[in-house]
Amino acid sequence: MGGAKDIVEFCGVPRLSFSDFPLGNAAGRPQDVASQAFTMEHALKVLESASGPRTTVQSPLRWSDNPDWKLDFSNIDQLSAEEIARRRAEFDANKEVARQQRVADGVAKTE
Repeated sequence: MGGAKDIVEFCGVPRLSFSDFPLGNAAGRPQDVASQAFTMEHALKVLESASGPRTTVQSPLRWSDNPDWKLDFSNIDQLSAEEIARRRAEFDANKEVARQQRVADGVAKTE
């Protein structure tokens, strides 16, 4: 399963279930179990039915009916300085939660 079709195909993967979704969302929409289940089923069908190596099959799911999302999704030029700062703070907070979990699991050391 993947996005960035041009890159993945250039690498020569044997089979690709391509989702034309933003990077990081190749397994379906976040918090959308139905799209995730459909995407997994689609990928398994590609694996089962691919006629040969370097087979790409595009998922029929769409991120949006309006293709403008490709221009705006994570486009830093479209964000204010305040929004960039807010997103950075949220990202840093999530990293800290993950770090604390790794410490609790004994995978990482305390700093």
